[in-house]
Amino acid sequence: MKFSIEYFYKHPKSHFKIKFVSDPVSLQEAIFTANDLEKTGRLSELLFVDSKGVTWTKKELLKLTEVKKEEPKDIRLFFDGGFLAESGISGQGIVIYYSQNGLNYRIKKNANYTNLESNNEAEYAALWEAARELEELGVQYEQVVIQGDSKVVIEQMKGEWPCYEVNLQNWADKIDILFKKLQIEPVYEWIARNENKDADHLVNQALNGKIIKAKKEVIDNS
Repeated sequence: MKFSIEYFYKHPKSHFKIKFVSDPVSLQEAIFTANDLEKTGRLSELLFVDSKGVTWTKKELLKLTEVKKEEPKDIRLFFDGGFLAESGISGQGIVIYYSQNGLNYRIKKNANYTNLESNNEAEYAALWEAARELEELGVQYEQVVIQGDSKVVIEQMKGEWPCYEVNLQNWADKIDILFKKLQIEPVYEWIARNENKDADHLVNQALNGKIIKAKKEVIDNS
């Protein structure tokens, strides 16, 4: 999550105040900059506004910093879903990269949801599975890059394409509600199928009845 710094500059020999608003910066950059500005002795007010429009004081931001020291960050996830119309079987695959306590990790997980109706719904179910995994990891107040090869899901979740199917809208609503609860800021990015091979492989394993959940430390999370 990024924060804009809002502050008023007041010269000690004048009565007027001028308001300044910074570009959005990271939590650490916001606190560092605020400390530097305070050294001038010319700030009359100082507030921070996050990407959701919520206003924070410096004291609240410092408390958030302490809370987040042990939490996952630098999160990037891939999702994919598959559906076999002849059998009604679906598969979901997710891969999550993140850092925590100075180490990098990767989670690979799949699932096979029943009673779905289409490949698009299987993709939404995969994104829901990813959202629940983020909740289980304890992710809060973070920007999360979400990548998938489903143009429909990515564009609908971005709000660029309308969603007319009720069942798909229900999935989208559930995902949005959970992200808002966790104060997660999703950044949706469409990628080509060949860039989503790990998640696709997990889907195929799920379709074949092989369910996996594995966490591994990795040298580089790129």
